[in-house]
Amino acid sequence: MSQLAFTDSAVHPDEVTFFAEVILPIPVPRTFTYRLTRGMVPLASIGMRVIVPLGKKKILTGVIKNISKQSPDGYEAKYIIELLDDKPSFCEQQFKLFEWIASYYMSTEGEALNVAMPAGLKLSSESKIQLHPHFVKEESPYIFNQIEELVLNLLKKEDLLSYQQIAELANIKESSQLIKDLLRKNAILLIEQVKDKYKPKTVKFIKLDKQYTNPKALEMLMAKLEKQPKQLDILLKYLQELAVFKDASLNEKGVAKKHFSEQKLSLSSLNTLVKNEVFHEFEKIISRLDIDEENAVEVKIELTAPQQECRKAIDGAFENHQVNLLHGVTGSGKTEVYLSYIKEVIESGSQALFLLPEIAITTQMIKRVQKIFGKQVGIYHSKFSDAERVEVWNGVADGTINFIIGVRSSIFLPFNNLAFIVVDEEHDNSYKQYDPSPRYHARDTAIMLAHIHKAKVLLGSATPSFESYFNAKNNKYGLVTLNERFKKTQMPRIEVIDLKKEKAKKQMQGDYSNIFIAKLQEHLEEKKQVIIFQNRRGYAPYIQCDTCGWIAECENCSVSLTYHMRQHELKCHYCGFRQKSASTCLSCESSELKMKGFGTEKIEDDLHLLFPSIKIQRMDKDTTRKKYSYQQIIEAFETGETQLLIGTQMVSKGLDFKRVSMVGIVDADRMMFYPDFRAHERAFQMMLQVSGRAGRDAEQGEVVIQTMQPDHPLFSYLKRYDYEGFYALLLNERLQFAYPPFYRLIKIIVKGKEAKLTYEGAHQIFHHLLQTFGPKRLLAPHEPMISKINNIFHQEILLKLEKGHPLDTAKHEILKQVEALKADANIRKLRIYYDVDPA
Repeated sequence: MSQLAFTDSAVHPDEVTFFAEVILPIPVPRTFTYRLTRGMVPLASIGMRVIVPLGKKKILTGVIKNISKQSPDGYEAKYIIELLDDKPSFCEQQFKLFEWIASYYMSTEGEALNVAMPAGLKLSSESKIQLHPHFVKEESPYIFNQIEELVLNLLKKEDLLSYQQIAELANIKESSQLIKDLLRKNAILLIEQVKDKYKPKTVKFIKLDKQYTNPKALEMLMAKLEKQPKQLDILLKYLQELAVFKDASLNEKGVAKKHFSEQKLSLSSLNTLVKNEVFHEFEKIISRLDIDEENAVEVKIELTAPQQECRKAIDGAFENHQVNLLHGVTGSGKTEVYLSYIKEVIESGSQALFLLPEIAITTQMIKRVQKIFGKQVGIYHSKFSDAERVEVWNGVADGTINFIIGVRSSIFLPFNNLAFIVVDEEHDNSYKQYDPSPRYHARDTAIMLAHIHKAKVLLGSATPSFESYFNAKNNKYGLVTLNERFKKTQMPRIEVIDLKKEKAKKQMQGDYSNIFIAKLQEHLEEKKQVIIFQNRRGYAPYIQCDTCGWIAECENCSVSLTYHMRQHELKCHYCGFRQKSASTCLSCESSELKMKGFGTEKIEDDLHLLFPSIKIQRMDKDTTRKKYSYQQIIEAFETGETQLLIGTQMVSKGLDFKRVSMVGIVDADRMMFYPDFRAHERAFQMMLQVSGRAGRDAEQGEVVIQTMQPDHPLFSYLKRYDYEGFYALLLNERLQFAYPPFYRLIKIIVKGKEAKLTYEGAHQIFHHLLQTFGPKRLLAPHEPMISKINNIFHQEILLKLEKGHPLDTAKHEILKQVEALKADANIRKLRIYYDVDPA
């Protein structure tokens, strides 16, 4: 912990001649220059974290990007307050990545740093008050009232007091005005007490006093403790754990103090032994990472004949391409191919990164790879605590962790010897960051990261994104296919149920056709496992009045509230607003309120009624909020404790369950008819991916899909598992309507607190840009599907650029023209964001 005072002390130019260029984690398109004190100059290094002042009172954690003798133009540099590191936390390659992200995604290096730096590496500060060292009350020209004198007397006794402490001691509600008055009278200083959020995890250990490692002294001690049986039990347990009478050097290892309480031995007796100096207490720093070293064994990754052929093809492709796409059907064993490469990379002393789109997939993968790689593997995702993420960060930086499995934020880790990157399920839109800026795509950023490190990239998917497949087909990437499932298992049969016919024949049980229920019952009665997929959580998407048509809507957003039965609440999935479910219509007071549609929670409720003896679990955002909830749900399903798993898109990705014989898709139409040019591509990907969870063992699986549009072309391609045919069909549409992969998109997002002002501002920007880009490239402002979130109104402008048009020039022109418009006071009231390559 360090203390610093904000004073206006004079700067002495001859004192320091070195300056540090510092990146701050703020959305400002520049770096900041600070002075290094003479004592810091030999210690400071590029990549170190520093505490710096910003403005009069604010302090921030920044990172040194450069050190030079060049003073800044236009302002006098302030001093760096403190160096936080003994060695750099960031490396040169990360700075290059930040620069590229800022340039490509129209953001700033500070925003990239803010997303990259784990919260545990940022500092928190708390204001404290200290008596001014030069303050002498008798010599002061000011008059002090009774409360002020009370505070000054307290500060003579206490070095530091917080705002709250002063309020309590002076018996006043709010202390800020009192503090301002004392500052004005030069009686006190405002101190920032800076605390590093990350602290190593320590565990208390005990060891015997050195004298008792001598057998004779130990015998005498045991004889002495015979009258204190509880203390003797402690000693005997210690000797059982560490045979110090045979090898005295073992004593230095010690035994964890908590081990004695776990054995139900008396901790008070142990504390007495420590007090009497029979034992000594000490602390050990241990890792927070749950690495199962005991079960880590040397495992040889054995590839089947098709996988070996696939590896040879990838080896050949890497001779000509830095990036290769592995298009392998679900269940073909792509993971074994990935791990065979990663094992070679780690054995060569280099680093590897394995990117996955969802935390749920990492949970199942972790066990698998820890048995092969042990301590060398690090896991990096948001369910880990700040401290755990810092430990992974430090492990990558110092080379003790050579293999990372993680989600999109893993690309920001301080790799210094990265040789290989896998992007699994590369098509998944979870790789796209939406808020906060930068709105990067982890797949594309990983490719740039590989370019910086001169590493190789292997993209993998059963349903590649059209952009990646287009690049592979046009020889920008290498392309390798793996068309055979592991051990030649058959792809599951896909049956499409026509809900229109079933409803006309009155062959429905609620939202499910009789055929769907019969299939489900058949598989469950055979003691097989089933996955039910519905890409909407909650009980019902909305509640509507049958009398007047009123729909319960969010107060802050332009969306209906989703009904959650467990809490009997209506919730907004955008801003978090919630309210108790109404029993009567808020418009006409009718009691005819009906739940419309269905989510995973309702399906769970329905199937509990239909199959009361079956163990059912749900996997969605609501059931996986806790750190280990993914793991617990997946383990229960893997062991067979759960027979039926209901889930959102989490269940569609990369999970490998041997006993699943059926997958049910309850509502295919909701995915297919979403207002987005990628809707059909994503629906096909989602349905094919979730279908791949069935029949991964010897027996062929079955997929049952409910739809009102059974004749839609998508289903004929899906039944044949014909990705290439479906890709060719949609590619013509993309060309015709000027969408990726033939065109690049830049979305300009305008946000404001007033609907009219936001609308007018967006149109002003549009007409300004129209002169440069023309009406064929620029689409007029429109409200997105959700036009208001958290009382902020949204307008969007879409720019379509043909592949030949220089992207950097277009981005520069947009930024220049929008910046010029900010001379208008109304435009300055708006927030303007950019989304390059929106997903």
